Formats: sequence, C-alpha cells, structure tokens
Amino acid sequence: MDASSAFKDSLPTTPEAIMAVLKRLDISFSTHHHPPLRTVEDSKQFRDGMNGAHIKNLYMRDRKKKNFLVVADEDRTIDMKTLNGRIGCDRLSFGSADRLFEMLGVRPGAVSPLTLINDPDQAVRLVIDAKILQGGMIYVHPLVNDVTLGMSPDGLRRFFQHTGHDPMVLDFDSKGTTLEQS
Repeated sequence: MDASSAFKDSLPTTPEAIMAVLKRLDISFSTHHHPPLRTVEDSKQFRDGMNGAHIKNLYMRDRKKKNFLVVADEDRTIDMKTLNGRIGCDRLSFGSADRLFEMLGVRPGAVSPLTLINDPDQAVRLVIDAKILQGGMIYVHPLVNDVTLGMSPDGLRRFFQHTGHDPMVLDFDSKGTTLEQS
C-alpha cells in the first residue's frame, strides 16, 4: 500500500493542509523530502542534517475497541505485555490498515502524531514517550511517507492542544506509569 505524496489527494487531509495548520498556529518546522520510508530501518538511511528525535508510531486497539496512538523514540523497545497495564487498557493489538485509515486518515507507513488532525472527536488516545519531548527537534511525517517535518517539542504540544488531544506522557525507561497528563 503506497503512503507517498503520489496519493495525497485521496487523504482526508493533505500534507499542504497540515503544513498550513502548523503555520496558522505559528509552529515553525523544517521540511525534508526523501524516497518513501515505510520503516524505522528505511528512515535511518536518510538523516542528513536531521539531528534530533526520530520516532516510531504504533496504531493500536484494545479488546474493548479503544484506539491508541503510541509515539516512541525509534530505538525504544516497547514491552507489549506490560504496556496495556501502564496505559490503563485491555490487551492491545495492532489496528488494521482499514481501521487506521478510518480513524487517522493515513495508510501504513505514514502514521505520525500529525494524523490526530483527522481525529476531531479524540477517539484515539495519544501515548507519547517522554524521551522525545526532552530533545531538540522531533521528526514526523505530514500524513505521507516521502516528506518529513522537523519541529520543536513545544510546537508539537501546541498542535496537540489544537486537535484537543491530551497526551499521556510515559517514561518507557521506568516501571512506573505516566510522568504527566497534560
């Protein structure tokens, strides 16, 4: 399934529309074009001048049909056996490509925190790794996987406020639960 800009017009929100929202919110960002990247391993080949936090994004659903977007440092090991208890849900599994498109308006390979623009009812719970909010730039896809935007943690937080998503900030390095809930 192609998640590149070639199919951007089939998405509920285009990369240009998301960038217009960021500009309207006065969120600074840098733009980087590259070949389509579907995995963390793919993305590690295209980092020239992109110093900062690179992430992985997991769209998940529990048995009670609650939806979650887990955003973590790209090299973070996530213990799937304990994550559900830490975020207060039933057993988690990965959401299907169809459900991903229905809930967040993107195809596999283009999932990012910016997909929350397509969740006006906050039906997807955002869980974010504390580590990525502590650095300089955070790199995210603007709903397609052949472009990456770099923005500050504060800019990303302002975006979450705009979409109405209250992130659960989780310290994946500890056995505890949340660090903060905005």
